Amino acid sequence: MSSEPPPPGPGQPPDDDPFKKKPPPAKGGGSPYDPPPPSDGRTPPYGSQPPPFGNQPPSSEGGAPYEGAGDPYGGGGPYGGDPLAGMPPLADSWTRVVARILDMILVGVVVWLVSWGFGVTEYNVDSDKIEYSKSFGQSLVAAVLYVSYDTVMISKSGQTLGKRLFHHRVANLDNGSTPSVQTSLTRALVLWIPFAFCCACIWTAIAGGWSFFDKPYKQGLHDKAAKTVVVDSR
Repeated sequence: MSSEPPPPGPGQPPDDDPFKKKPPPAKGGGSPYDPPPPSDGRTPPYGSQPPPFGNQPPSSEGGAPYEGAGDPYGGGGPYGGDPLAGMPPLADSWTRVVARILDMILVGVVVWLVSWGFGVTEYNVDSDKIEYSKSFGQSLVAAVLYVSYDTVMISKSGQTLGKRLFHHRVANLDNGSTPSVQTSLTRALVLWIPFAFCCACIWTAIAGGWSFFDKPYKQGLHDKAAKTVVVDSR
C-alpha cells in the first residue's frame, strides 16, 4: 500500500504557493500531528512548557496578556500571536513609495491614451469651462485601469511592476500566501477609487503613508482593509 497522501479534493486547491508559511517542525523528532502521550493526571499531556509561538492566557496577576498573545485581527492558529513568524522582513516604506510612483506613472500613461481614444480627456483648468461629463469619463477610465492593474498583478504573483523592481511582494498577513482575487480587489478598490474620483494624490499619500507610522506591520490603509502586508521577496 502506498504511503503517499491522497491528492487534494475538488474543493481544495493544491498548496503550491512557494511563499506560504509552513508549520514549525516539532522538537525532538516525531510529527506535530502525532497523538499526545497519556497523562498521569498530575501533569498536562504536553509537559509544562508554554506554547512556543504565543497564544498564552492573560497573566495570573491581572496584568496585560503575554506579549504575542493573539494578533490585531483576532486570529491565532499554528503561528500564535505573531502572524509574521516565518515571513521575510517587511518592506521598507520609502522604497514602497517609489515603487508606487512608478506604477502610477506606468498606468497613468495608459489612462491618458485610453481617455484620448474615447475623447474624454479633460485639459481645461478653468472651472467655468470644465466639461463634467469628460471629467467623469476620465475618472472612470482611471478607476477601471488602476483597479484592474493592481488586482490582476497582485493576485497573480503578489507583485506589480514597481514592486518587482524593488523586490517587494504583497502577502496575506495570516499565512504569507499570495492574496486571492477577492483580497486583491478589496485592496485595490480602497486605494484607487478615492484616487480616481475625488482625492487624487492626496488619498494615495494618506493611504500609503500610513505604513510609515503603523506598528508592527507597516500596513497602509488599503493593507488594513485587505489584511495584507508588503514584504521583501529577496
